[in-house]
Amino acid sequence: MTLRAGIPSPPIEWASFTLGPLTLHWYAIIILIGIVAATLWTNHRLTKRGGEPWVVMDIALWAVLLGLLGARLYHVFTHPADYFYEGANPLAIFFIWEGGNAIIGALIGGAVGIFIASRYTGIRFWSFADALAPGLLLAQAIGRLGNYVNNELFGQPTDLPWGLQIDASNPAFPVGLPEGTLFHPTFLYELLWNLAGVALILLAERMFRLRWGKAIALYLVWYGIGRIWIESLRVDYSEIILGMRSNVFGALCLVIIGIVIYIVQARRHPEPEPGVYLPGRGPADLDAAAARQDEPETRDEPDAGADDDGTATTEVDSEHPSETSR
Repeated sequence: MTLRAGIPSPPIEWASFTLGPLTLHWYAIIILIGIVAATLWTNHRLTKRGGEPWVVMDIALWAVLLGLLGARLYHVFTHPADYFYEGANPLAIFFIWEGGNAIIGALIGGAVGIFIASRYTGIRFWSFADALAPGLLLAQAIGRLGNYVNNELFGQPTDLPWGLQIDASNPAFPVGLPEGTLFHPTFLYELLWNLAGVALILLAERMFRLRWGKAIALYLVWYGIGRIWIESLRVDYSEIILGMRSNVFGALCLVIIGIVIYIVQARRHPEPEPGVYLPGRGPADLDAAAARQDEPETRDEPDAGADDDGTATTEVDSEHPSETSR
């Protein structure tokens, strides 16, 4: 087999390796690396804004679990033919290491997880989302390397010198194309787009004080625009919604949601953000409340011959009543 010059894809055999009795998949490892990178960076950013160190872990657990669930369910929903056919293994729905995790679904599930966890931790939802924004793009950039390792989600044929080499034996290789055809490396396009988005958010935060959800709004707009372009290049099957690929439609929704969030939050909160904690939920507030609970209760003992309300009383000797009582 002769492949034209371009970006070589790693042998599909490299997608996994064994370690003793375990089979490890590079896709899953790469996703985990992205999650760790985003968590560490978000912790740093949130701490600088007044959050307790590692409070991010209480939120990340919810966000990651519901994000992974949402990512998989969204992918299955938009690619039902890959999972529901005669003889299909129903358990394949849960084989996330084989690829097929939609970022849009991860955003939906992750947002639900953050909202739930923020109620418990006392962290403002928008404060956490803003702290997460650049780290989320970084994690997504890293995650696209998993698509490269899996030889998946490439774009249309291209004659560009950076075209991606795909083995003709790959099940995703389009039928009817000659062996050696190069394809748009959509994984690389999105990786570079996301890294550019990281730089954009950091620059915008320096120029404008992006708080109250404005940073995550910028993320949604930037990422959504990129996905609209990149998804339009892909050749893998996808459900069609309103004449658009399902992920193009989803990306368009992200752009609209981002614009709405930015406009609404800018109008509702022109003032600086008071802090990352909800009122009365910060560490200082909780410490003060705990101190008040620990203070011993003191009550003034009533004087002898006085009622509980402090008024004096007169004892009457039942055997020798006073003249007045007579």
